[in-house]
Amino acid sequence: MGKELRDTIKDITHRHLKKFKSQVFGQNLTGVGWVAGTLPKLFEKDGVIELPMADVAGGGIVTGSALMGKRPIYIIRYQGYNWFNCIFIVNYACKSNEIWRMPCPIMIRGIASEGSIGPVAGSAHISIVYKMPGLKIFSPMTNKEYINTYKKFIKSKDVFYISEHRHSYSNTSEFKNDIIGKKDIILMPISVTRFEAEKAKNELQQKGFKVGIIHLVNLKPFEIKQSWVKAIKKSKFGVLMTDNDYKDGILRVLAHKVYEKTNKNVSVIGLKDKSAGHHRKVDNLPPNKNDIVQMVKSIIKKK
Repeated sequence: MGKELRDTIKDITHRHLKKFKSQVFGQNLTGVGWVAGTLPKLFEKDGVIELPMADVAGGGIVTGSALMGKRPIYIIRYQGYNWFNCIFIVNYACKSNEIWRMPCPIMIRGIASEGSIGPVAGSAHISIVYKMPGLKIFSPMTNKEYINTYKKFIKSKDVFYISEHRHSYSNTSEFKNDIIGKKDIILMPISVTRFEAEKAKNELQQKGFKVGIIHLVNLKPFEIKQSWVKAIKKSKFGVLMTDNDYKDGILRVLAHKVYEKTNKNVSVIGLKDKSAGHHRKVDNLPPNKNDIVQMVKSIIKKK
């Protein structure tokens, strides 16, 4: 049994606090579960700071820590709270180095989750902050991806938004891209939809479809590798991109970037355009294996 992602995040956090005498900020950090087991059992004397339930103020406190050279980690327990937590970050921390030559590096851990948790707390909401300069966005779902992202943060002067997902914390495996040969279609999933996209790919291939996959981690800056461009141009039906955010946000932006580079059709599937409730009958969940399979069949049938 390999190492779970939650343990990798916990180890990184422990080393970060001890090596840099840094700080971790957030609400209800030391409560039940220690942020789903991703936070080491340390306290205020070790740099783990419990913020009051004043959501807007929290980002300002973290920005102050970053200006003092602490390289803090800011845990946003639900990404829907970006609306409150990121005001000072996008309007001060992200601009500080460019305007005043005062680096303000913060590692934000924005945690996405779905399932009967209502219209504010559920799903990914990185589209809210995506357009702001001075902000880099990553969505690691594996151990190696998270370690590589953290290494980039340590070398950077920018604010890093790490888009996590609670369902990834038990993951022990790594993802591999599949772009060899001429594909019927290539999947480009983001965040938790990567797990379902892999299942969909396997099912479609069993039915005779040639399906490729490119796993997206580095969302901003979004680099489209030349090998990806070649594979997409060779494909019959282009690309299907999936995400657990509303599709008229970062998903559409990245899809357009892929289209500009390849001139191939890029379809998208994300959250439905509705608010989620607090019960499974009124939930708004990201696309699952069956959704992706049906979308691929629909794209191929239309062509």
